[in-house]
Amino acid sequence: MATVERNRVRDTERVLTYEERYDALRETKLAQTLEKQRVIGAMDHDDWGQILPPEDQRQIVQSISGSGMPITDVLLKDFAITPNHPSGGFFGPKAVGENFRGLMEAHPVYVDPLGSLAGAYMVNFSSYIEVHQPPELGFGDLPARVRQYDLVAPFFGQQHFCQDMAIGLELGYGGLLLKIRTYRRQHGADKQDFYDGLEAVVLGLQNWIGRTAEAARAMAAKEEHPQLRRNLEEMAEMNAWLVDHPPRTFREACQWILWYLIMARMYNGSGSCGRLDVLLTPFYERDVAAGILTDEEAAFHVANLLLRDTTYLQLGGPDASGQDVTNRVSYLILEAAHKMCIATNVGVSVGPGVDPGLLRRGVEIQFEDKAGTPKFLGIHNIVEGFARNDIPLETARLRAYAGCHWFALPGREYCLNDCAKINLAKVFEVAFNDYMAAPRAARSVADLWEHYVAHLRSAVATMAEVFDFHVQHKHEVFPELALDLCCYGPIEKGLDASAGGVEYYNFGIDAAALATTADSFAAIEQRVEREGRLSWEELHAHLQADWAGAEGERARLMMRNIPRYGSGGSRADAWAVRLTETFVDLVKEKPTPDGYNMIPGHFSWANTIPMGKNLGATPNGRHAGAPISHGANPDPGFRQDGAPSAMAAAIAGVQCGYGNSSPMQLELDPGLGKDEGGVDTVADLIRTHMDLGGTQINLNVMDAAKVLAAHEDPSKYPDLIVRVTGFSAYFASLSPEFRQLVVDRIIAEG
Repeated sequence: MATVERNRVRDTERVLTYEERYDALRETKLAQTLEKQRVIGAMDHDDWGQILPPEDQRQIVQSISGSGMPITDVLLKDFAITPNHPSGGFFGPKAVGENFRGLMEAHPVYVDPLGSLAGAYMVNFSSYIEVHQPPELGFGDLPARVRQYDLVAPFFGQQHFCQDMAIGLELGYGGLLLKIRTYRRQHGADKQDFYDGLEAVVLGLQNWIGRTAEAARAMAAKEEHPQLRRNLEEMAEMNAWLVDHPPRTFREACQWILWYLIMARMYNGSGSCGRLDVLLTPFYERDVAAGILTDEEAAFHVANLLLRDTTYLQLGGPDASGQDVTNRVSYLILEAAHKMCIATNVGVSVGPGVDPGLLRRGVEIQFEDKAGTPKFLGIHNIVEGFARNDIPLETARLRAYAGCHWFALPGREYCLNDCAKINLAKVFEVAFNDYMAAPRAARSVADLWEHYVAHLRSAVATMAEVFDFHVQHKHEVFPELALDLCCYGPIEKGLDASAGGVEYYNFGIDAAALATTADSFAAIEQRVEREGRLSWEELHAHLQADWAGAEGERARLMMRNIPRYGSGGSRADAWAVRLTETFVDLVKEKPTPDGYNMIPGHFSWANTIPMGKNLGATPNGRHAGAPISHGANPDPGFRQDGAPSAMAAAIAGVQCGYGNSSPMQLELDPGLGKDEGGVDTVADLIRTHMDLGGTQINLNVMDAAKVLAAHEDPSKYPDLIVRVTGFSAYFASLSPEFRQLVVDRIIAEG
């Protein structure tokens, strides 16, 4: 049941409008979010759509993360993990699958009579993992090498690739179970644990769906409002059917997809959806032709899907032949996000041949809702870049937006995008300290650059070995069972997607701190080498002392006040391009030792704060421990006018060019949308950035005064939504540090 008492539905003689139902569902969503903020505290990640279990079924556990940060986990009181290892951990497909099945069978059901889809997830499977890998598993010297450069390394990283739910929509959960059992018989004893794990996941989900259908039926029997009683009966019938059978209608397809998404989200945090308009179009066309679906109904069903999971999805873009797939369903999904107006992750395709109306409507919604949705995808550049990895163009066109900044071939590619990050500024710190350790008759930026490139090559090589280690052992520890179900190959081969089950392996590797590093090189070049305002030794001493004292502060401001990356035509801009080109060359010069392809990009995600905490003072005037620069963006305040056009040109110039994005994070004042031609101006800016080579824009339309007031007292603005980076979230759910990052961007650039 919904958690908010809604008196307006008590009049059993009145038919509720869709607008009233939207309002009531949004009201409940806000109440659930406030409860999460009260119980869990700061959540510096996607909103996810998670709700909390009923109070009498929840257990709150406090712990400390490896980085020393407090963690609040919400568990179910009546469920416990069954370990299969002396350490107390559970490892391998059979143990993982059976424990996950147990969690789904213990999971409370959720049905809101005002919604059109049932189900919601309440706990994370990862919260039950206390031992993350078998203690006897040897990592060699890899952890020490990772620590040297403070790499974000995906030892047993999970999800961050994209399933193809078309497989499940065709087979249904009963068909997937039959497929598992059919291929089980074709393989030997060495594959049986894998099939046990897959089967356990499907059986657990079927149990969860079936119990939800029963709950909806029981609620219908007690419901006095005729409209809501019919709705509950329909949800009961629909979910009872979907236990075993594939969906027949648009509404059933939305419900099937929702079950898959919340199951995968609960399993390992997966949020990938891919091309939702393509998935839903056949159901929409059949139902409309049969006269059983209106556009208003279709939008409401999609809105309910987005309400329960903030999944990453793409609208529009090419099919395999290059024809734009944008259609009525694309617009309905965009309108559904607009109608529900909560944190969502809808990506609108922009590029040659793509319906320009989708872009314009997306910009209009940004100004109308001020909720960070949608984002904009330079799909043409993504496709052409991905094809450079020896991928056929027809295949490259099918790569879909599926995460914060990343894309993947649905069901055919394993990529771990957004899991591996190299802090360019930390590499700089190691290289600079190494360079200054030995006395030299003369020093130069050219010599420092050679040291830097050597260390960057070492960091990339370390990450390549981490990828290989991951493939060798991930399936033995915590396999990708949830996403395996809807991929081409794992069930057929008896191999996890992480271990050879799919066709393509393209590991994403992102550079972070581009502006921090480019501005640092430029500052040394100008102030130390060209102007002689500081000696190399004086600069090194100031960095070691974190710019202490009056003399240190004068030196810091002098180093900071140079033409910075993003200002246009500066030496820092040239350094940003050089850093990017060198990073790309090092990533692409050879595959991992085991032969896997790597794809470069620029993105820091939410790592700007932790990466900065482990970094000393840098020559761009940044203090020790301060956040690094955000993704491919210039640092806030890179030029006095903020100039979105200058930023757009700068970021377009540092694209990595192989199919992963280097997004632009853009903050705009809402007043721009009120100006005559304002929407067209912003649409033109987005289009121009993509024409220059851009790949993605994460856009916030934010009232600076409102954001500052919310930062001061978040409780006064509980419904304020911002796009933090690749993800959107309720501003009040973020930690003060993350709120400050958003505030800094808005003050400097809005």
